Amino acid sequence: MPERRTVALVTLGCARNEVDSEELAGRLEADGWQLVEDAEEADVAVVNTCGFVEAAKKDSVDALLEANDLKGHGRTQAVVAVGCMAERYGKELAEALPEADGVLGFDDYADISDRLQTILNGGIHASHTPRDRRKLLPISPAERQDSAAAVALPGHGPADLPDGLAPASGPRAPLRRRLDGSPVASVKLASGCDRRCSFCAIPSFRGSFISRRPSDVLNETRWLAEQGVKEIMLVSENNTSYGKDLGDIRLLESLLPELAEVDGLERVRVSYLQPAEMRPGLIDVLTSTPKVAPYFDLSFQHSAPDVLRAMRRFGDTDRFLELLDTIRSKAPQAGVRSNFIVGFPGESAADLAELERFLNHARLDAVGVFGYSDEEGTEAATYDRKLDEDVVAERLARVSRLAEELVSQRAEERVGETVHVLVESVDETEGVYGRAAHQAPETDGQVLLTSGEGLAVGRMVEAKVIGTEGVDLVAEPLFQGSPAWSEEAGR
Repeated sequence: MPERRTVALVTLGCARNEVDSEELAGRLEADGWQLVEDAEEADVAVVNTCGFVEAAKKDSVDALLEANDLKGHGRTQAVVAVGCMAERYGKELAEALPEADGVLGFDDYADISDRLQTILNGGIHASHTPRDRRKLLPISPAERQDSAAAVALPGHGPADLPDGLAPASGPRAPLRRRLDGSPVASVKLASGCDRRCSFCAIPSFRGSFISRRPSDVLNETRWLAEQGVKEIMLVSENNTSYGKDLGDIRLLESLLPELAEVDGLERVRVSYLQPAEMRPGLIDVLTSTPKVAPYFDLSFQHSAPDVLRAMRRFGDTDRFLELLDTIRSKAPQAGVRSNFIVGFPGESAADLAELERFLNHARLDAVGVFGYSDEEGTEAATYDRKLDEDVVAERLARVSRLAEELVSQRAEERVGETVHVLVESVDETEGVYGRAAHQAPETDGQVLLTSGEGLAVGRMVEAKVIGTEGVDLVAEPLFQGSPAWSEEAGR
């Protein structure tokens, strides 16, 4: 009997890429590939790249080169690039990086097994020619669902598959295979984006916005809960637009309570919200539904009106602060995070001061700050009034220092609060760590529990915050035998 083919998936970038990798893993395992964790133990190393900003692209290239170094020293025979960077650059990436034995775009995902086998056999699969994926779907959102079947949408694999195609549990098994044992998993709510932010290239290679059907999202969530997942995080480029192509822009408000009722699930989290699209009804559902985290990942990007207009965005400091006041009037413990770009073309000293005014009043739990740099193919790359690199670097350092100080102060405000912590790691030496409702995976800090007695990964524990370590919290478990969730403590 021939030795089984082995493949390792190396994932970079955001949670959306993690979902895509697990779909690729499901396709490969269903076709007989053995999934391994370490690239050096794989016949083929598949690197799921990120193509968002220069630092992420550099990390992707480094990961491809690192995997290539394994060839000739162990089992690895081929290195293949997939993901956003591969989709965005295609042949250009293949020519610039001959170390990659293949550069596959989203259109190759449905045939990923055949593509890898061809490459492993020494054949060549032509790298795709990049195209503007916004042009693949109708301009009108209402007409998109009928065309979706003909367009590659990573992470949108059907949630009801023929017997034997998916490796796991029965009729609800999606085209997905979990790559770790984490009690947290992301679920794609939609793909693409219809917004035209002047600094962002994502719509050009991820395409126009298209929602997944609620039944697919629900079935995948049920399957994940059967696999032991306790928290799901809904991801897309813009969750506030969910349902607009299905005829109901308020579809998220009705879907969230249904997801919260899935057996075995302890928490539902929504990421990627656009401030300009926040609706009173959505705020109400996010702040009042048991098991739905009162968590707001709001993409502010800046708060000075002139900069926001140049970014093709909407809002200002006072309107953003009013939005935060509305949220906290309904859920005082609500978590809020955001990202900001400093040094945008034309940003004045007064604009920077306005952003600092917003940060000082916003009481954000987590803040990401990025210095502006041109992204090819974007409108902002053509703008005049570019700031010198040293000015951008100085502003980045200045706002980053302020943000670090402010999120630490916000963490200190939580001392004395009761939080629900999902345990994610238990180690005799390092202690027990988890996350509260206001903390998303990997981005927003964590909670160190002072006692690990009776706790295991995946347990939801009620705890009182007694201290802080920067953005992180220190909390004391209250009742080891208490129910996993109570509405009063969850709000």
